[in-house]
Amino acid sequence: MSSNNGKNTSSDRPIFEISGFSFAYGETKILENVNFAANAGEFVCIVGPSGAGKTTLLQCLAGLRQPTGGEIRFKGEQVTAPPAELAVVFQDYSRSLMPWLSALQNIALPLKSAGQGKKQREAKALAALEEVGLAAAADLYPWELSGGMQQRVAIARALAYEPALVIMDEPFASVDAQTRADLEDLTLRIKDHLGITVVLVTHDIDEAVYLSDRVVALSGRPATVVDVVDVNLGNQRDQITTKERPEFAGLRSRLYRLIRRPEQQAPAAPAAAEIH
Repeated sequence: MSSNNGKNTSSDRPIFEISGFSFAYGETKILENVNFAANAGEFVCIVGPSGAGKTTLLQCLAGLRQPTGGEIRFKGEQVTAPPAELAVVFQDYSRSLMPWLSALQNIALPLKSAGQGKKQREAKALAALEEVGLAAAADLYPWELSGGMQQRVAIARALAYEPALVIMDEPFASVDAQTRADLEDLTLRIKDHLGITVVLVTHDIDEAVYLSDRVVALSGRPATVVDVVDVNLGNQRDQITTKERPEFAGLRSRLYRLIRRPEQQAPAAPAAAEIH
């Protein structure tokens, strides 16, 4: 697999742009006038209240649904079907892997559909497994792997396709806290090593701040972008020292305030009683 030798490849060239994007089910508006872009090599997280339409937005970005208004462009071309250079990692790894196929075979399956020969797809699948630290598990079946290992296989399958953009929908929500932290760090390493762009939806504000170059905050329904927050925490991040930094706490608080519904806001302090 190609790599950028750990260099940050983020540029000012948008790899995708979402302009005036809207989505509705009949008369029910889910997303309205959503606008943001991601540059090549960036890590962008999307956060917002439950039911804001984050997953729907990702499905449209992946070309699996079509917007009811506006447009999405990937590398300058309007998205009307799944782009060839885009891969998706879902939350439910147990359903995304074929239980009758080994880890290697699961990763190679999409490459077979793309018309690649057996030797080529097996070589790419093995390289992807090495990238996620599971080369020794190539011949194991999903039911022989832990949840975290299964999600690593799902990530490896996305990487084997050699995408320019990986979109991830709550990919770590179904694993324990330590495995989640390990998968976050793995994803950061892969993103930097391969120079890919990652867009990840999460409900976890700490996760969004820890992973991102920028965080897109959505409002409640009909959802729109209330802010795009730059995360200037450097390229080298650590689960302990990064999260101890005052800047981390400040970004987390800012994002919580942006996405909280009005009824969740803390009540104003009562006025001091007048003393006579």
